[in-house]
Order: sequence, then structure tokens, then C-alpha cells
Amino acid sequence: MSLCYLCLTLLLATLAARWQAVNTQAAFTFDQVTLTLLPGKEVTSGTNVTLRCEAKVSQSLPTPLTYRFSFLQDDQVVYSQNISYAVVEKTLSPVRVSNSGHYHCTVRIDNKFKKSDSHTLKVTGLQTPMLKVKSDIISEGEDVSATCSALEENGSLSFYFYESNKEIKRVPSSSNSVTTMLSIRNLKETYLQCAYTVLQHSDAGWSNKSNTWKIIVKDLDEITPRINVTPIRNVVEGDRVKIQCEVKALSDLDVFLTKGNTVLHKSYTSFTHSLTVRAEDAGDYVCKAEKGSVQKMATSQLNVTELFSKPMLRLNGHQVFEGDRFHLNCISDVNVTLKINKADIRFILLKEGRQISNSASYSEIASSATNGNYSCKATAKGIEKTSLPLVFKAKVPVSSPVINTVGNVIVGRPFTVSCKAENGTLPITYTLLKDRSPVAERTVMEAAGMAVFDKITLSYPLEIKKFTCRALNQEASPSKTSSPLTAAVIEPVSSPVIMPISLTVTEGSDLYLLCKVQQGTQPITFSWYHNSILIPSSTQEVTLLHGTHIVKAIEREQRGRYYCEATNHASETKKSPPVTITVSLAVWKKALIGVLCILLLVAIIVVLIVLLRKMSNPRRKKQATELSVKPRPKSGDPMRMSLTLDIEDNTALNGTPCVMGRNVWSENVSCSESDGQGEEESELLHPKEVDPNIEVPVTNDIEPEHNTQSTDVQVSVAGVLEQPEAQAALEYAQLNNSEQEPA
Repeated sequence: MSLCYLCLTLLLATLAARWQAVNTQAAFTFDQVTLTLLPGKEVTSGTNVTLRCEAKVSQSLPTPLTYRFSFLQDDQVVYSQNISYAVVEKTLSPVRVSNSGHYHCTVRIDNKFKKSDSHTLKVTGLQTPMLKVKSDIISEGEDVSATCSALEENGSLSFYFYESNKEIKRVPSSSNSVTTMLSIRNLKETYLQCAYTVLQHSDAGWSNKSNTWKIIVKDLDEITPRINVTPIRNVVEGDRVKIQCEVKALSDLDVFLTKGNTVLHKSYTSFTHSLTVRAEDAGDYVCKAEKGSVQKMATSQLNVTELFSKPMLRLNGHQVFEGDRFHLNCISDVNVTLKINKADIRFILLKEGRQISNSASYSEIASSATNGNYSCKATAKGIEKTSLPLVFKAKVPVSSPVINTVGNVIVGRPFTVSCKAENGTLPITYTLLKDRSPVAERTVMEAAGMAVFDKITLSYPLEIKKFTCRALNQEASPSKTSSPLTAAVIEPVSSPVIMPISLTVTEGSDLYLLCKVQQGTQPITFSWYHNSILIPSSTQEVTLLHGTHIVKAIEREQRGRYYCEATNHASETKKSPPVTITVSLAVWKKALIGVLCILLLVAIIVVLIVLLRKMSNPRRKKQATELSVKPRPKSGDPMRMSLTLDIEDNTALNGTPCVMGRNVWSENVSCSESDGQGEEESELLHPKEVDPNIEVPVTNDIEPEHNTQSTDVQVSVAGVLEQPEAQAALEYAQLNNSEQEPA
């Protein structure tokens, strides 16, 4: 048991140690990584340069670390090292231009990584190259082997070779040396040099030129040929001429006789070439001798006089139409009359290389079968000459053109006309005619083309038949005219007129609407509108100049403004002037209204009768009361007013004089209220049986006109005063009463 405890304790201790070690190793961080170039960033070629990389790290415990340093040039690793120090150095000894570039270093510790800033190293100056040649004495045409090297340089180089300061070859190399073969151009003696550049660093420039090698070139005069032409003068076609090429060397030679780009003869030694000359054999003849890349030549000129001229085939006339007769003539002139005359020349005519005549002339009726390539041959003294080919194609007279319209034709609108002739040699000129007078002209230059005339208008449909088309392809040929233009012409509809049978219809009856146009191409579409709203199912297409629409069982709501629209394939809609339709009541409604009016009249009469009967009751007539006021002026006395109160059937009206007095003079005064009034008021508002002759004194404030005249006012009172005249009398009485109170 104790052994188990011991093992467990050791295991826990080991795990704790490893955990502590892991925690201790992980407790570090990079502070900075620095790259230094010594002695500097710009150095000359051959200098020793040291790259120094230093890493600064912060740690939780001073434990040793393993650093992996790497130096990179232009992002390519050039050196790596694992050390336990925080600084590492790499020496470039000595540096060359190929060492120029961008450098930086990186440091890795376990899984952590950091790199320094980038620095540019610039190395200036190139090594002077060295040139060597295999042989400095060569024969003309030989190549020389040359080697150019710059042993201290690194990287890829491009070498340049010069002959007498002129570049003759450029050779790239991945090493610092190159060997190549050079072809020497100059004779006698020449000078070779070389130089180079570093491919990856073109900004470093060119190196200095190498040492100079003198090359001596020996001339190969023994292979230079000689040429001899016999006879050399007064050579005429048909003469036999010999051309001799002669060389001294007898081995490793190629000898050629050429004229222009044609090799006439080839040999490996001297030879003689003979031929019967023709006019085209005149020119420069060259004899060439080649040995390796060396070539020598000699030239001689041969002049040949034509025995007779090259024949020429001619066609009479410039324009030949099918059906016309054409003539071909072959002509050749004699140049050397001492050898031949014109009769010695024999002619043959050919078509497509086949003989059609053994004379100098040919005649035929032009047709499509006679079209083709013609030529002629002239022969004399064994000399045969052929004319240039003559391409003959008879012109085709223009056929009658066909005139058509393009698209729809609508009166008053522009439309397009096309004109085309199926046959006829181009170019063809088309002329559009109207009443045989030119309107427009077009010229067609391409096959299958047609003349197109646009912006043509018509004033009426039959005017289209006045247009024709004329076609002409040559002034000498007759023109052809087409038949008159025919096409379906669409005439827009005129303004329609809506024509109802009656402007007033009875409710419940049918309304017949007729829409009519004076002109327009059928079919025509008519539509009817009520108060600017399209009537459902009213649109119809007809082949007439009018259309009808029936409003079944019209109602009062359907009265108003009606109009129609008309259109056809011209897509131009015309609208009619509107008409107003009135819908009267139905007969039964009129009868019902009449009966109601009669019943209402009867009811009014009955009411009037009842009212009249009530008004004629005698008891109501006796309820009237008359009041008479008579002022009687006396000379020298104040105006006196006589008040007479006549009461008729007072008992039947109110039963008491008190009630009567209330109705006449006041609306609120009763008998009990009158006891507290003054004496004069009591006498005025509560009249009793008084003597009609009692005189009442009136003050002098009454207007003067009452002193000279007498006024009688009669007031009738029936229960409540209703007449304006009675009301005026009461107001007048109250006015007098208010004037008497101060007295």
C-alpha cells in the first residue's frame, strides 16, 4: 500500500513539474527584431557586407531559449541558423551586384514568430569581363569560337559580343561565363570585344568592355566565278545565246546561274548554258560560286530585241448587250522587218484556253453562252506570244421593274415604295414617276439590291394608281417602265355623326342610336359613350359606313350626353359631337301623379269648406267690439275727445265688462289689479257706463292739425286684436293717454 502511495506521489510530482515547465516556457514575448547592414546600405562591388539580426525578448523566468534565425533576400531565404543566442550574423564576402536587393530577417521561438523591417542593399560596379577566342586567323566564311567570362559575378548574366564596336550577338547565361560561335562579316581584319549585364538588376547598368581580340580573315579569291555571254550584242528574239560560268577551284563548290529569283542551272564546277531567247529573257544573269558560307558572284546583262510585239486582243465598243453582235481582233506589230514581215505572223483565238478561231478576228452574237475569258496567240520564227486575257461579259438589258409598297398605305400619311428589276447589268437607275413625271431617283450598285422611295403620300385612295417606276442600266439601252402601283389603301374614317331617332324617349322604351361616317376603309369599329364612359358591349366592327346601338328599356339614370367614336385599320379614332338625350316618365307614373294631384285638390277643397262653415257661425260675428274716438275742437277751448263705447252682446263675449276691458286695452291687467291705479287710469282702462257726451279735456301739446279737423276711428275687437288697423288705433290711444297724464 505504501508503494502505491509512493508511485502516486511521484506521478503527481512529475505532472506538476511538466506543468510548471510548460507555464515557464510559455511566459515570453517578442519585443523587437532588428536587422543591421554593415558597413552600410550602399557599397561598391567587392566589399564585405555583414548582415546582423538581433531579437529582444521579455521572459517571466530567465530560462534559455532556442532561436531560429533566417535571412531573406527579395523574400527568398539565403541563410538560416538555430542558436541559443539572441544575435546572429551572416557575412557576404565579397558582395557583387547580384547581392543587391531587399533584405529582412525573421526569428521563430517555438510557435511564435516575428520579422524585422526591410532594408535595401545596393551594390554598385561590375567586374570587367575577359574575352578569349579559339583562333585569330580564319578563312573567309569561317566562324570563330569566342568565350566571355566574369568569374567574380553571380546570378544570371546577359553577354554581348561586338565586332568593330558593332553588336553582332547577344547570349543570356545562368552562369558567369558563356562560349559561342561568331560569324565574321568584315574581310581582311576585324576586332572582337564583349560586355555583360546582370539580368535581375538591370539598373546596375553595363559592365566595361572586355579586352580586344584581333581577327585576320583570309579572302577566298580562287572561288570567284567569271561569266561570258555570246553573242552579247544585237540579239533578236529567236537567236541562240550561250552563257558560260567558269571557276578556278575544283572542290567543295556549288555553282549557280540565276536570273532574278529563278535558278537556270546548277553545277559543282564550270558549265555552259544555252537558250533560244525571247523578249522576256532580257535582263541580268548572275553566276554564283558558294563554298561554306562564302559566296562569290559575277553578273552580265543581256538585251533582246522583240521580233514582233506581244499581241493585244481588242473588243469593238465598250458596251455589248445580249443580242448584239460583238467583234474581237488580235493585233501585233513587226519590230525587225529584216527577218520577218507581217504576213509571217500567224494568229489563233482562244476562249478559256480552247481554240475558237485560227484568224486574227472573231465575231459572234452576244449571249450568256459567249461570256468568258478570251485570248490570242501570235507565232513567227518559232516565237510564240500570248496576249493578256480579255474578260467578256455581255451586259443584260434591264427587265421591266416591279413596283410595290412597303408596309401599310394610309391616306394622308407617308409610306414607302420599292422598285426592283429581276434582270439587268448593274448599275441600274430607278426613277419613280407620278403621272409620268419624275418624283425621285435612286441608283442601285449591288446585286439583289432594290430602289426604295420613302415619304410618299396620297390625298385619296385612287391616287396610288398614278405611280409607276422606270428602270435604266445604260444610256444606250432602252428603259423599262413598271405597271401602275396597286396596293390596298386604307382611308381614315371621317368625323362620325351620332343620330338618335328622338332626343326625348319615354322611360322603359328602347333608345336607338345611329353612328355614321361619310368615308373610311372598312371594316370600321364603332363605340358608344354615355357621359364620357364607354357603354359596355357597345363596341362593334362592321363592314358598313354606319353602326347602330340600342339601349334596351332605358331608365331615368341613363339620360345625359351621348356620343360615338369610329376607327379602322388606320388607327385614327374620330369622335362625334355629343347629343343630349332626355328620358321622360313612364305613362303609369304620369297617371299616378295626376291621381295624387286630384286627391290633394279634393282634400284642400274639403278643408276650405269646413273652414268657411266655421267662419260663418253668427255667434262669432257678435263678438266684435267697436271703439269710436271723435275729437271735437271748439273755438277758444282746448281739444276735447269724446269716447263712445258700444257693447254688443257683451254678455255673450265675456260675461262682464271687466273681461271686455282686458281684452281691448291690456293683456295683463285684471279687475283686482285696477283698484290700486289712479283715477284717470281707472277711467281709461276700466270703462263703466258713462255718458257718451262726457267731454274729456285734451292738452294743448297735441299737434295743431287736430284743432282744425275731426277724425273718426272705428276699432273692432273680437276676443284678441288681430287686424293691423285695430293695432294702430290702440297704439294711437296709448300715445294720447301718455300725453294726458302730466296734466
